[in-house]
Amino acid sequence: MGKKIGWGIWLVIFIVGLIGVGQRLTQGHIFANYGSFIPWGLWVAAYIYFIGLSAGAFLLSSLVFVFNVKQLEKIGRLALVVSLIALIMALLSIWFDIGHMGRFWYVFVYPNFHSMMAWMIWLYTAYFILLLAEVYLVFKQPTEKRNKTLKILGALGIPLAIAFHGGVGALFAVIGARVYWHSSLFPILFLTGALTSGGALLLAVVAWLWPEKNEEHRRLVKFLAQITLGLIAFDTLFEWAEISVPLWGGMAEHTSGLQLMLFGPFWWVFWIAHLFLGIILPAGILLTKSDNPRWAGLAGALAAVFFMTVRLNIVIPGLAVPIIHGIDDSIRSPRLSTFYVPSLHEWMVLGFIVALGILLFALAEKFMGVFNTKKEVRV
Repeated sequence: MGKKIGWGIWLVIFIVGLIGVGQRLTQGHIFANYGSFIPWGLWVAAYIYFIGLSAGAFLLSSLVFVFNVKQLEKIGRLALVVSLIALIMALLSIWFDIGHMGRFWYVFVYPNFHSMMAWMIWLYTAYFILLLAEVYLVFKQPTEKRNKTLKILGALGIPLAIAFHGGVGALFAVIGARVYWHSSLFPILFLTGALTSGGALLLAVVAWLWPEKNEEHRRLVKFLAQITLGLIAFDTLFEWAEISVPLWGGMAEHTSGLQLMLFGPFWWVFWIAHLFLGIILPAGILLTKSDNPRWAGLAGALAAVFFMTVRLNIVIPGLAVPIIHGIDDSIRSPRLSTFYVPSLHEWMVLGFIVALGILLFALAEKFMGVFNTKKEVRV
């Protein structure tokens, strides 16, 4: 009964999302709430979020296929499939955001080697091909040759995943006109955030959806919970450094974006959604109930879902502070405003992307069996 209700909710989200996609393809950006002062919105934040999930899940899969971590043997193929699906969701998110959607291929035929964005796209392409190859190999009958190839591909993928997701952070950090983003810590923050959100997502999936609930499953969940807790603590430390140092300095150009994030009209996104629901509550659960799969899964789900607020708090406050003081009051227009709230249309399109990701995962489980309940052959 619960599964039927869940799929019923999914169907509603998918259909409503399809309507949003239809609007985007036929009407362009007219239904989106961003404008000239805030040209990036919900879809860019979702793109960063999903790409982080992908990189984090892939790096954790490397613990199996490259470093032979025995405790994680059974989640190797699951982590790769989650990584591939999250990458597809990320690319869809940014594709819906760009102005001329049909020109995405220009970056390949008209390359600009001085563009950080171009390098990032080329790295995505290489990463996508590598992921496809690994997913194909991991579902083949284990052989010595297959295992060696997986190990080589996994080893190549580690610096690639670090480069492309660190490159996303660098894409923001090199924008000198936006002091809020202009930080050498940004590439590192994006990497620690990827590991944290990716680890939390895998914890939730393993804890709640694993087909065999036995003592071995409990040990696996507990180990993943310990990894996730450590990653949450590590990422929080870096975030504290990124916020506290500029605030201590007190220079207005460095603190205006942070003040907006912490005490602006959407203060609750940081203090309640991110800090409490995304860090304190999951960490508290993992500290006290990591050996209980249901509770550990809840902690992973909270940490993974509410990490989206981190990405929103990167994109929006950095754009909501005018570069020229008073320019936001000089002209009155809906497209010339530093106040941004995602429109219903934007949420509809995001809902479609999430629903599609769920569908791809369900199909992968049905036809390929992403949950490996037998002992994984180590490489």
